[in-house]
Amino acid sequence: MEIASKYNPSEVEDKWYAYWMDNGLFKSKPDGREPYTIVIPPPNVTGVLHMGHMLNNTIQDILIRRARMMGKNACWVPGTDHASIATEAKVVNKLASEGIKKTDLTRDEFLKHAWDWTHKHGGIILEQLKKLGASCDWDRTCFTMDEERSESVIDVFVDLYNKGKIYRGVRMVNWDPAAQTALSDEEVIYKEVHSKLYYLRYKVEGDDKYIVVATTRPETILGDTAVCINPNDERYTWLKGKKVIVPLVNRVIPIIEDDYVDIEFGTGCLKVTPAHDVNDYMLGEKFNLETIDIFNDNGTINDKVGMYVNMDRFDVRDQIEKDLIAADLMEKVEAYTNKVGFSERTNVVIEPKLSMQWFLKMEELAAPALKAVMEDNIVLHPAKFKNTYKYWLENIKDWCISRQLWWGHRIPAYYLPKGGYVVATTEEEALKLAREKSQDPNLKLSDLRQDEDVLDTWFSSWLWPISVFGNILDKNNEELKYYYPTSDLVTGPDILFFWVARMIIAGYEYKGEMPFKNVYLTGIVRDKLGRKMSKSLGNSPEPLELIKNFGADGVRMGMMLSASAGNDILFDEALCEQGRNFNNKIWNAFRLVKGWNVDETIAQPESSAIAIKWFEGKLSQTIDEVNDLFEKYRISEALMTVYKLFWDEFSSWYLEMIKPAYQQPIDKASYEATLNFFDSLLRLLHPFMPFITEELWQLITERELGQSIMVEQMPKAEAFSADFLASFESVKEVIANVRTIRLQKGIANKEELSLQIVGDHNADFDSVITKLCNLSSIEKVSEKDATAASFLVGTVEYAVPLGNNIDVEAELAKLNDELKYLKGFLKSVESKLSNERFVNNAPAAVVETERKKMNDALSKIKSIEENIQALSK
Repeated sequence: MEIASKYNPSEVEDKWYAYWMDNGLFKSKPDGREPYTIVIPPPNVTGVLHMGHMLNNTIQDILIRRARMMGKNACWVPGTDHASIATEAKVVNKLASEGIKKTDLTRDEFLKHAWDWTHKHGGIILEQLKKLGASCDWDRTCFTMDEERSESVIDVFVDLYNKGKIYRGVRMVNWDPAAQTALSDEEVIYKEVHSKLYYLRYKVEGDDKYIVVATTRPETILGDTAVCINPNDERYTWLKGKKVIVPLVNRVIPIIEDDYVDIEFGTGCLKVTPAHDVNDYMLGEKFNLETIDIFNDNGTINDKVGMYVNMDRFDVRDQIEKDLIAADLMEKVEAYTNKVGFSERTNVVIEPKLSMQWFLKMEELAAPALKAVMEDNIVLHPAKFKNTYKYWLENIKDWCISRQLWWGHRIPAYYLPKGGYVVATTEEEALKLAREKSQDPNLKLSDLRQDEDVLDTWFSSWLWPISVFGNILDKNNEELKYYYPTSDLVTGPDILFFWVARMIIAGYEYKGEMPFKNVYLTGIVRDKLGRKMSKSLGNSPEPLELIKNFGADGVRMGMMLSASAGNDILFDEALCEQGRNFNNKIWNAFRLVKGWNVDETIAQPESSAIAIKWFEGKLSQTIDEVNDLFEKYRISEALMTVYKLFWDEFSSWYLEMIKPAYQQPIDKASYEATLNFFDSLLRLLHPFMPFITEELWQLITERELGQSIMVEQMPKAEAFSADFLASFESVKEVIANVRTIRLQKGIANKEELSLQIVGDHNADFDSVITKLCNLSSIEKVSEKDATAASFLVGTVEYAVPLGNNIDVEAELAKLNDELKYLKGFLKSVESKLSNERFVNNAPAAVVETERKKMNDALSKIKSIEENIQALSK
């Protein structure tokens, strides 16, 4: 079979991905094997592949391919998330570009546009994942708003409502004026902002005096209904029982007293705006203050106060500053840095706003989820995130689950004509309940009004590990019984609370057990300067372009070489280049081996037999290491271990040892052993580099249609001698030193040398040393040749007689320099060992290391002095 001179990733990748798909090799059905299940963190339906997806899905594919090769029934469920806020914003923008406003459409008309957009763009990211080699069971692709997932979401809402865990009420929420919806606390990102602190004058009613109140949000004076002082603040005892006038607004408001006020902050007087600050709201409740909501949903001022109507809140801030100064009601303005909440989705400043919303009581639900992680029933990798998880769950608040959007799962609450509401999974059920509640048998469906809001997107994705296998409340769901709990979850720490914690909560509430056993938390992909990748910085490479340039295997390897769990990845395209180079190394090594002529009549050389025995042991040792690293989720290290085995041990050592002389044949036993090693190495590498490994595995020998490396068993470790492997490391050191002497002395490889040994030496490996060093002889001597260049391996001295290949004067100068350095080094070690305090207090292993350094230095000094003496004769 002709093997191309160069590896062409694009040809190989498309060919084998189609082969895997055509032969149904990614599919999983319940059977007698142990299941291994991963559910994909569903990317937003609005999304396209970015570097974070590349990393996350590479790790998932490595885990799923490895599990498949370990004999497990591997099932990787793909899917996408409907992403209420992001998708609705995309659709609104698309309609705006066509001159259509959302407000001009009915809900159903808008949803038709949203579904059209989703059908057009929704599958893009999943198609892109195929280019990466993702071995998902694509027949199982789910969408959080498809019929089956939607059914589970509505069933769960109704179930939790009936359990008394979901309630409706007016609460202070985080309002996103751009998306015009409430957000949960976790969807608010706090950023440091350089703003201003405004000191405003509030005149005391019936008095010439005024007090000064500091605020960062002067526009909210329109909703002020009190000023609060601390009862222990002696500066303001004169204010007790008085009233003040809100500047510009001229509303008379009371002075109230509460030790909530920080005497040290600002002026010690706090303006109270119950409708637009969560702490002010609590004061308002306590003192029964009027609540004046001054904002429209889009962040403009409403007409309740009759000032600045329909102006944007930030334009009002600028204008009100000018108006306060003009009215002599501004004491001063200072530069001020504070933390301001921004919407995670739209990046606009959120407004605290009183709003009627739906909430889920979380404290009781969260208890088993906290216990599961703290007791390591569910293991976080790395464990450093346990503290973050613990803090969030111990301080959990009720979850605001309603959103003022049209795209999403509509809340199944139905309002009755004369007040009250019912919650039901279907309209028919709602009508039945409504008739019972109202005691009106003539009530029609058209008399009921369904709640306009939709559920928070996370309210569907928190059910994901269960809902992907069918209806969550179906007790006879065989697929769910087989695949749940899933095995591993791979995700980012940024959604540890948003998603991971909530899935654990849902798992215990609905299945009575964990949704997954391990959570692998990736780091953030940054550029090589440590900056977060973003379009605005122009430092985020296009993933498909990287695959085009370096091949999918090269990119996968480049990502993984720098990706240890939980640590940020400093991504550099040079890593992809390293990945591509490794592909080429594998390809060229395979071409070399397949290019050898095999002669069945020749005997196997002793050096080849030793090489095979050594590599068998090295392979088994590495398999044990890799298994251990995977158990610890040190996937990047596992790749590096296999990489080194192939590059350093197999290519640089093993192939050199068994390689036949130029244009000479190889014996059959060595050739077959080498192909078997290649087969094992390709299987070890396959989870990391699926395409090149499939291509070469298919070329090792003739395969039947449907056969694939991806369903072959991972190689197993055989018993090996650690002593034999350790001895071979000494052999490698001898060979490396002889090669160094050749290089330093400019002696050609084709010129034979001899090797002298002073001391004990294991002759078992002499055939390997002879071959790789091109030696004419290896002999034990009591005294080495005067012209020899020598070196130590352990305590054994080796010498290469140089004869005419030596410049005596240059060699003596070099040896004297080395002697001077070693004597200085010995002096520093002896000084340390003569220090009683060091010897008595340092760990025994450290003292022993210093003694070894001293003995090695003494041995080298003796050898160099003998060399100098011999050359000086």
